[in-house]
Amino acid sequence: MRPAARLREAGDADMAAIAALYADEVLHGVATYEYRVPEAAEMRRRWRHLVDHGFPYLVAELDGRFAGYAYAGPYRGRIGYQWTVEDTVYVVPGLQGRGVGRALLQALIERCEAIGFRQMVAVIGDGGNRASVILHERLGFRTVGVFRGLGRKHGRWLDTVQMQRSLGGGGGDDGPAPPSGVIWPG
Repeated sequence: MRPAARLREAGDADMAAIAALYADEVLHGVATYEYRVPEAAEMRRRWRHLVDHGFPYLVAELDGRFAGYAYAGPYRGRIGYQWTVEDTVYVVPGLQGRGVGRALLQALIERCEAIGFRQMVAVIGDGGNRASVILHERLGFRTVGVFRGLGRKHGRWLDTVQMQRSLGGGGGDDGPAPPSGVIWPG
């Protein structure tokens, strides 16, 4: 049996590993549509902005080594979406399929429910990324749409899969208070 990933809150000391993993995806992958690798200071600023506003940002370790990260951030920039978050999950190449992504996403879901968010959205930047789609499906997400040819990277047009999962009470009509501890950046 493989060892389970150890999860913890991301910290300043994790920024170099997070930036390196993200840089690899910017340069070689299609999970992000960025073309230029952000500077380390920019990655730190993005992390700080999310955690300062109360959003969860997690790191996974396997055998004591950095294995991936995940965070929840605002879905779109309008106040009416304040009960909805978008998830982001990155796993170190070569460690996919070892439960790291699942552990990160499950913990992210639990933290977002505890905060009081009602919906989580996944925007999967490559319709051909079956592993990400399956991971999300296994954790209760449903595909709600596919944007065909929405983005372009590495010389090809990419479909973007939109997935959604209810959190906690889901989408009732009760008009809840905004999520606790979160300062909406919009």
